[in-house]
Amino acid sequence: MDSWVDGQPADALSLKDRGLAYGDGLFETIAVRGGQPLLLERHLSRLAHGCSRLAITADQELVRDELLAYAAALGEGVLKLILTRGDSLRGYAADPSAQARRILQGNPPAAYPAAHAEQGVRLFPCTTRLSKQPLLAGLKHLNRLEQVIARAEWQDTEHAEGLMLDQAGRVIEGVFSNLFLVRDGVLITADLKRCGVAGVMRAELLFQAESSGIPTQVSDITLEQLQWADEVFVCNSVYGVWPVRAYAALSWPVGPLTRKLQTIARALLDA
Repeated sequence: MDSWVDGQPADALSLKDRGLAYGDGLFETIAVRGGQPLLLERHLSRLAHGCSRLAITADQELVRDELLAYAAALGEGVLKLILTRGDSLRGYAADPSAQARRILQGNPPAAYPAAHAEQGVRLFPCTTRLSKQPLLAGLKHLNRLEQVIARAEWQDTEHAEGLMLDQAGRVIEGVFSNLFLVRDGVLITADLKRCGVAGVMRAELLFQAESSGIPTQVSDITLEQLQWADEVFVCNSVYGVWPVRAYAALSWPVGPLTRKLQTIARALLDA
């Protein structure tokens, strides 16, 4: 399917675009089923929050309308929405009156081995560390070079995902997912106030757990805490939940809370 730029089919982008020059923008990766974008409100809420944080001016209703139209035309697959700050001349200073550029791209449904969800995955111990930057922490901004470098660390099929730590050695997230652990019945995920991406599925699973009376905790996680976890899993808004069965010399069983949340995530993504 053709990409759209500012609501029109296009296969080119202005060389003055600040997303291209500086990574000045945000993006959302959205699963589409039956012409409907899934977890739409969470994606749009995160996008609006990111625009506010970065002072990017975007017509959110227009973004919604174009996204819905594009998803309907795509039918089934994965939709990528990119918002850049638009064009500028040379230099970092932005035009405060500039309107965001809207880019929509469509791809076929993601194809992952069924074993990832059924039997669990092994995480690669990435040596690439996430930098501390509270001003960008949590945002799905366009600068993903840390993740690009980390993903290049492994080429084998034994590892389905990599684990990323921050500069202080705290456990933060996967290269393209968020990480949860379970200890004594408590669902725990990393505090993302310094770095990391606040994932849409992460937010939804925290909400679903709290609604079900499952205790949750958002806090710093050490490798020692990870070692003593009862269950570990990763998640994102395209594949749902993958149990984690191993990381380096550590291993875990696929536990009941992981399976419960996996079922919830699957229902959300099969809508």
